[in-house]
Amino acid sequence: MPNSVIIGSQWGDEGKAKIIDYLTEHSDCIIRFQGGANAGHTVVVDNHSFIFHMVPSGIMYPSKICIIGNGVVFDPEQFLTEVDELEERGISITDRLYISDIAHMVLPYHKAIDIAREEHRDDIRIGTTGRGIGPAYADKANRIGLRTGDLFDWEMFKEKLTAAYTQKKYIIEHVYHASLDVSLEEIIDSYQLMRERIVPHIRNTAHYIFNCYKQGKRLLFEGAQGTMLDIDHGTYPYVTSSNTIAGSVCHGAGVGPSVIDHVIGIVKTYTTRVGNGPFPTELDNETGEKLRTEGGEFGATTGRPRRCGWFDSVVLRKAIQVNGFTRMALTKLDVLNTFKEINICTHYELEGKKIDYLPTTAAELEKVVPVYETHQGWNCDITECRQFSKLPENARNYLKRIQELCYDVPILLVSVGPERSQTIEVEPL
Repeated sequence: MPNSVIIGSQWGDEGKAKIIDYLTEHSDCIIRFQGGANAGHTVVVDNHSFIFHMVPSGIMYPSKICIIGNGVVFDPEQFLTEVDELEERGISITDRLYISDIAHMVLPYHKAIDIAREEHRDDIRIGTTGRGIGPAYADKANRIGLRTGDLFDWEMFKEKLTAAYTQKKYIIEHVYHASLDVSLEEIIDSYQLMRERIVPHIRNTAHYIFNCYKQGKRLLFEGAQGTMLDIDHGTYPYVTSSNTIAGSVCHGAGVGPSVIDHVIGIVKTYTTRVGNGPFPTELDNETGEKLRTEGGEFGATTGRPRRCGWFDSVVLRKAIQVNGFTRMALTKLDVLNTFKEINICTHYELEGKKIDYLPTTAAELEKVVPVYETHQGWNCDITECRQFSKLPENARNYLKRIQELCYDVPILLVSVGPERSQTIEVEPL
């Protein structure tokens, strides 16, 4: 398989983990390049669910190399929790799970600031997960963060940690009028224990990836949140704190753009989002509740119910524009099995004028009115279909219309259920 990037095309939760897991079979090295433990990727294998927040989803294949790139903000506690779960289930990570030595770490005070700041807001709450992602990226930009490579020199690490802890404690107590419940000594003690387990996994991963590339190994780059949560191109300020689009692979993994052969957009056949912010096709009614129930739409990270709505082709056209998708993988088509009618948003109306693009400000996006066309449902179970031609005609027509509205980007895969086997290959790479 060519070197490929997997990108969520909506607000996240599109089913990226399943597609990554499926494509991992044809790859050698799987690299996570942005985000942190605020993203939850669920993989179902033989009716067993695995939820990953730190470890790349490709870890389920025992012969594959998995890398946490420098663009990720690394949560040591979450990482070890997932490693323990994998090992308890008999999945070895020895000599095949590596962490970038220049990935910045999420520390307990980042999480405390994240929560305190959200609770302290007098205006608009973002809907953060409270995992410390934004504060960790802020420290990175301010050049005061701690990186995983700092763990090699324990005395230096303690010095940096002490200086950062003192500053953060003051901010939490005097700016946000909250408390930092963990002491410096507790953090030092816990990180000294975690250090022994984490250091063996730390590598110069950019150099490692480059060598893999030169050796002709097949690379699969794994994105976390969706395009609409990109800090620049998403629905700002209701976004994450990193760049989620395909271009961020280069700085988040340490590769040049010529390494990338394909960009695969993961597209849920309806739309969801978690947290606050504009959502033009949201269905705050029985239909939306049915989508939530049928799709199991509850956040893998927070457990929060996801907001649900019809497929929005305007959002997808924006995602294609900023990512340059060469293929689409359409997911969760089976969720629509029992719907008599299914709507697709073809464009918006903004103050009485038709627009077919996504406004750049949240204020404008809040004002748009989605314009729909209605398609007939198929009212049957499609979870056993393994060929596109075997899908009901109405399901095929629905998918073809999505493709038509999305610049005719070819469809790579269609997912008709959570298991690996419930996947239809349409137009291979």
